[in-house]
Amino acid sequence: MNTTLNVKIDVQTKQSLKDFADELGVPVSSLVNGSIRQMLRERKVVFSTALEPTPYLENVMREAEDDLAAGRNITTAKNKAEALKHLRSL
Repeated sequence: MNTTLNVKIDVQTKQSLKDFADELGVPVSSLVNGSIRQMLRERKVVFSTALEPTPYLENVMREAEDDLAAGRNITTAKNKAEALKHLRSL
């Protein structure tokens, strides 16, 4: 037998949840039911956010990849002494 559970949630979070459920192709109720069942089965709650680079970091990473491909700004050091020597020469 299905029952209704009312949860107070702010408008922005509700819309974000609906958008996320739409991306997954499932109704919000299925997403919530699945999360509740998992919490009850595992007897734990896990909060997680995927780490994503900022636009600035994405740009730095692209530049580093371009430099690597072109052989620019690439320094290798086999040990601490070599690394320090290179850094002091800059």
